[in-house]
Amino acid sequence: MSDVVLEISNANIYQGDSLILSDVNINVSRSEFVYLVGKTGSGKSSLLKTLYGELNLKSGRAVVAGFDLKNLTWKTVPFLRRNIGIVFQDFQLLTDRNVHENLKFVLMATGWKNDKEIEDKIDEVLGKVGLKTKGFKYPFELSGGEQQRIDIARALLNSPKLILADEPTGNLDPETTDEIMNLLFQISKDFGTAIVMATHDYMVINKYPARMIRTEGGKVVDNATIAI
Repeated sequence: MSDVVLEISNANIYQGDSLILSDVNINVSRSEFVYLVGKTGSGKSSLLKTLYGELNLKSGRAVVAGFDLKNLTWKTVPFLRRNIGIVFQDFQLLTDRNVHENLKFVLMATGWKNDKEIEDKIDEVLGKVGLKTKGFKYPFELSGGEQQRIDIARALLNSPKLILADEPTGNLDPETTDEIMNLLFQISKDFGTAIVMATHDYMVINKYPARMIRTEGGKVVDNATIAI
């Protein structure tokens, strides 16, 4: 069984009819933590959206968590998303229901039916992010850091091989950013989950060094260095 969870070769990334990134070649393995960096508008979000099936892959090859993106249809996109976790900058929690109901909603939407298994899984992921006692709280009752932890718990529900995190510390203060970064690195180490994190925060990268992939000038540069 291959340890590679993300494999892109000779791919062109489009947003509609506009070519955003050309000749993209990236491999990411189990347990690996990778930063995706680049200026605003350089293609980071388009690349991530292609990886989770929001944008079509028109040319080249990409396999994400065992799914060939070229063969994705609207019917198979949900299966891809069961095998990856997505963490957003703005949390995207459902505001009209508590944490427990937010997590239950995702499980039921991805095919879970057994009540006990659902409860056990919710308990497990809340434990992983250190918020076991917060299930009854509504999103507005939580701090930004707690909401981001719930977002990460949600991403862990289906034991993903890969987590795609889009600016997960973008709205957080430095202390909370440290908590979230330590949590993400811990998840990567403890569960063998590969994590690709888009960020423009070079202070975070300096403090938590890892492999960097940079989008610039319509290309992707692997093992990039920070340009000062």
